[in-house]
Amino acid sequence: MNRATPSMRDFAKRLIAYETKGNRSAVAKPPLNFPVCEKLRPHLATLIGKNGFHALFSRSLALASAEVSWLRALHMKTDGSLAGLEELHPPPNADEWLEGRVVLLAQLLGLLVAFIGENLTFRLVREIWPKVRLNDLDFGNGGKK
Repeated sequence: MNRATPSMRDFAKRLIAYETKGNRSAVAKPPLNFPVCEKLRPHLATLIGKNGFHALFSRSLALASAEVSWLRALHMKTDGSLAGLEELHPPPNADEWLEGRVVLLAQLLGLLVAFIGENLTFRLVREIWPKVRLNDLDFGNGGKK
Protein backbone atom coordinates (compact mmCIF):
# COMPACT_ATOMS: atom_id res chain seq x y z
CA MET A 1 0.00 0.00 0.00
CA ASN A 2 1.31 3.45 -0.95
CA ARG A 3 0.35 5.63 2.02
CA ALA A 4 0.29 9.41 1.73
CA THR A 5 3.45 10.74 3.32
CA PRO A 6 3.22 13.12 6.28
CA SER A 7 4.74 15.95 4.22
CA MET A 8 2.19 15.48 1.43
CA ARG A 9 -0.58 15.38 4.04
CA ASP A 10 0.71 18.68 5.46
CA PHE A 11 0.76 20.13 1.95
CA ALA A 12 -2.81 18.90 1.32
CA LYS A 13 -4.08 20.14 4.70
CA ARG A 14 -2.62 23.57 4.04
CA LEU A 15 -4.35 23.86 0.65
CA ILE A 16 -7.67 22.63 2.04
CA ALA A 17 -7.46 25.01 5.01
CA TYR A 18 -6.67 27.91 2.71
CA GLU A 19 -9.53 27.04 0.36
CA THR A 20 -12.04 26.78 3.23
CA LYS A 21 -10.70 29.80 5.18
CA GLY A 22 -13.51 32.21 5.84
CA ASN A 23 -16.13 29.69 4.73
CA ARG A 24 -17.76 28.77 8.05
CA SER A 25 -20.39 26.61 6.35
CA ALA A 26 -17.65 24.32 4.98
CA VAL A 27 -16.48 23.74 8.54
CA ALA A 28 -19.94 23.27 10.06
CA LYS A 29 -21.23 21.09 7.22
CA PRO A 30 -18.58 19.62 4.93
CA PRO A 31 -19.23 20.17 1.22
CA LEU A 32 -20.13 17.17 -0.90
CA ASN A 33 -17.17 17.79 -3.17
CA PHE A 34 -13.41 18.22 -3.20
CA PRO A 35 -12.90 21.96 -3.91
CA VAL A 36 -9.09 21.87 -4.08
CA CYS A 37 -9.12 18.96 -6.52
CA GLU A 38 -11.80 20.74 -8.55
CA LYS A 39 -9.63 23.85 -8.72
CA LEU A 40 -6.62 21.80 -9.81
CA ARG A 41 -8.55 19.92 -12.50
CA PRO A 42 -8.59 22.50 -15.34
CA HIS A 43 -4.94 23.42 -14.75
CA LEU A 44 -3.83 19.79 -14.77
CA ALA A 45 -5.95 19.03 -17.83
CA THR A 46 -4.15 21.87 -19.62
CA LEU A 47 -0.76 20.60 -18.47
CA ILE A 48 -1.17 16.84 -19.01
CA GLY A 49 -4.38 16.58 -21.04
CA LYS A 50 -7.81 15.31 -20.05
CA ASN A 51 -6.77 11.67 -20.35
CA GLY A 52 -3.61 12.34 -18.33
CA PHE A 53 -5.65 14.02 -15.62
CA HIS A 54 -8.16 11.16 -15.63
CA ALA A 55 -5.38 8.59 -15.24
CA LEU A 56 -3.59 10.58 -12.52
CA PHE A 57 -6.74 11.28 -10.53
CA SER A 58 -8.03 7.71 -10.89
CA ARG A 59 -4.74 6.40 -9.52
CA SER A 60 -4.88 8.95 -6.67
CA LEU A 61 -8.39 7.80 -5.82
CA ALA A 62 -7.34 4.13 -5.86
CA LEU A 63 -4.39 4.83 -3.55
CA ALA A 64 -6.48 7.00 -1.22
CA SER A 65 -9.24 4.36 -1.10
CA ALA A 66 -6.77 1.93 0.42
CA GLU A 67 -6.39 4.33 3.37
CA VAL A 68 -9.92 5.74 3.65
CA SER A 69 -12.56 3.10 3.05
CA TRP A 70 -15.50 5.38 2.21
CA LEU A 71 -13.58 6.70 -0.81
CA ARG A 72 -14.12 3.27 -2.43
CA ALA A 73 -17.70 4.31 -3.18
CA LEU A 74 -16.51 7.15 -5.42
CA HIS A 75 -15.65 7.04 -9.10
CA MET A 76 -14.69 9.52 -11.77
CA LYS A 77 -17.13 10.74 -14.35
CA THR A 78 -15.96 11.31 -17.91
CA ASP A 79 -15.59 15.05 -17.26
CA GLY A 80 -13.11 14.33 -14.45
CA SER A 81 -15.40 15.13 -11.55
CA LEU A 82 -16.22 12.69 -8.76
CA ALA A 83 -19.47 10.78 -8.54
CA GLY A 84 -20.94 8.72 -5.75
CA LEU A 85 -20.76 11.33 -2.98
CA GLU A 86 -24.53 11.65 -2.72
CA GLU A 87 -25.01 7.91 -2.37
CA LEU A 88 -22.80 7.48 0.70
CA HIS A 89 -24.89 5.92 3.48
CA PRO A 90 -24.22 6.72 6.18
CA PRO A 91 -22.37 9.83 5.09
CA PRO A 92 -18.96 10.33 6.67
CA ASN A 93 -18.82 12.67 9.65
CA ALA A 94 -16.88 15.95 9.44
CA ASP A 95 -13.58 14.39 10.57
CA GLU A 96 -13.94 11.52 8.11
CA TRP A 97 -14.70 13.98 5.26
CA LEU A 98 -11.62 15.98 6.07
CA GLU A 99 -9.44 12.87 6.30
CA GLY A 100 -10.72 11.61 2.94
CA ARG A 101 -10.12 14.96 1.28
CA VAL A 102 -6.62 15.23 2.78
CA VAL A 103 -5.58 11.71 1.79
CA LEU A 104 -6.96 12.03 -1.76
CA LEU A 105 -5.26 15.37 -2.32
CA ALA A 106 -2.01 14.14 -0.73
CA GLN A 107 -1.98 11.19 -3.12
CA LEU A 108 -2.66 13.47 -6.08
CA LEU A 109 0.12 15.86 -5.05
CA GLY A 110 2.52 12.97 -4.44
CA LEU A 111 1.88 11.57 -7.91
CA LEU A 112 2.29 15.02 -9.42
CA VAL A 113 5.66 15.45 -7.74
CA ALA A 114 6.69 11.98 -8.96
CA PHE A 115 5.67 12.66 -12.56
CA ILE A 116 6.37 16.36 -13.19
CA GLY A 117 8.73 17.17 -10.34
CA GLU A 118 8.57 19.21 -7.20
CA ASN A 119 9.38 22.57 -8.81
CA LEU A 120 6.70 22.33 -11.48
CA THR A 121 4.16 21.08 -8.93
CA PHE A 122 4.89 24.04 -6.66
CA ARG A 123 4.73 26.45 -9.60
CA LEU A 124 1.32 25.07 -10.55
CA VAL A 125 0.05 25.37 -6.96
CA ARG A 126 1.43 28.93 -6.73
CA GLU A 127 -0.47 29.90 -9.90
CA ILE A 128 -3.74 28.73 -8.37
CA TRP A 129 -3.11 29.77 -4.75
CA PRO A 130 -0.45 32.54 -4.82
CA LYS A 131 -0.90 33.45 -1.14
CA VAL A 132 -0.58 29.96 0.39
CA ARG A 133 2.57 29.61 2.49
CA LEU A 134 4.53 26.61 1.22
CA ASN A 135 8.20 27.47 1.69
CA ASP A 136 8.44 25.72 5.07
CA LEU A 137 7.28 22.32 3.77
CA ASP A 138 10.00 19.68 3.73
CA PHE A 139 9.88 16.82 1.25
CA GLY A 140 13.13 15.20 2.32
CA ASN A 141 15.39 17.69 0.58
CA GLY A 142 16.06 19.95 3.54
CA GLY A 143 13.19 22.26 2.65
CA LYS A 144 14.91 23.52 -0.53
CA LYS A 145 12.56 24.11 -3.41
